Amino acid sequence: MSRIVPLSLLLAASLAVTATALADSAPSVAGLGEKIFHDESLSSSGKMACSTCHDPASAHAQDNDLAVHFGGPDLTTPGFRAVPSLRYMNLNLPFFFANDGTPTGGFTRDGGARDLVEQAHTPMLAAHEMDNVDAAGFAGRLAQASYANEFRAVFGADVFANADLTLLAAQFSLSEYQSTDPEFHPFDSKFDRFLQRKIMLSPAELRGFVLFNRKDKGNCAGCHLSTRQPDGQPPVFTDYTYDNLGVPRNMEIPANADPNYFDLGLCGPFRKDLAHRGDLCGQFKVPTLRNVATRHVFFHNGYFHDLRKVLEFYVRRDTNPEQWYPLDSHGVPRRFDDLPARYVRNVNTTEVPYNRKPGQAPALSDAEIDDVIAFLKTLTDGYDPITDTADPARDVSIRN
Repeated sequence: MSRIVPLSLLLAASLAVTATALADSAPSVAGLGEKIFHDESLSSSGKMACSTCHDPASAHAQDNDLAVHFGGPDLTTPGFRAVPSLRYMNLNLPFFFANDGTPTGGFTRDGGARDLVEQAHTPMLAAHEMDNVDAAGFAGRLAQASYANEFRAVFGADVFANADLTLLAAQFSLSEYQSTDPEFHPFDSKFDRFLQRKIMLSPAELRGFVLFNRKDKGNCAGCHLSTRQPDGQPPVFTDYTYDNLGVPRNMEIPANADPNYFDLGLCGPFRKDLAHRGDLCGQFKVPTLRNVATRHVFFHNGYFHDLRKVLEFYVRRDTNPEQWYPLDSHGVPRRFDDLPARYVRNVNTTEVPYNRKPGQAPALSDAEIDDVIAFLKTLTDGYDPITDTADPARDVSIRN
């Protein structure tokens, strides 16, 4: 497995372009990134590209309800986590601990990648994804691509002589594509038009927005910030922190057939640097809620496939645990069954709506859940005010 090379190597190694020239050729770099993103020939199967899992028509998330995707040479090797959306990922932050010790930022569900460049590394090499094994395997395939000469023109005639450099240049191209192409961050939902005072939300959408923000009801905005960013940009509906929600164990994930296997997010098994932080075990990154109504799977393990069920879980996890968790021999729900017993204490049980007890009323009624869902649907990209519909696949150039 090839090591991750620091991004500085891309600018300092034996490339035939200077930093200034690289900046001048940024559109070509992004264009190469787009070609790489859609190129199935870069995988061992010849049938998997970045876009296979991150479908542009599905807001750069998956277009099916699989808990995990399958890759490898014959597309039968299962992954470990549900596919996240890549929309608005360019606005993310490098991982850090805030002054109060709160883990924040980072790319991937456990924040293990520092930026979009590193994020692209694992999918290209991992056995359950594009399965190139190492940088040399990837470079060999890229050198045979129809756009290999374009790659040489941007990164140097001898770029393929250094496999690590080839891989890093490809990662950088992908990051430029994601960072610069409006399709990854269009900010053209119904809610965006509402913020621009171009339209008014419906009564149900407005009620849902209020419930979303109320600290005694949905309290969604506690993590999914709904106000403009400090620089005036529209909200991305995440604060980039991490939380442990005690999501039920998903037996659709092949790895979970092993009762001793647990995906603990920040503290492993894939992220290694925080393995000693038992207090962080079970925490996963708070995702953006933009395009959430178009998702086919939810949470890191893809346990839920329906947005209503997700909201019901949020508000009834503690009032009606029997709805979500398996029962033991005495008929008692085994709450938080996707965590080893020693980490159950890490689950968020103090904030609304998780501060309820069995038998108490949930924080949201069924009618209020309907309203919150109506609001969440206003976060879908590609809104057309004439038809009052949204489609993430709409051509960005004709949206506004």
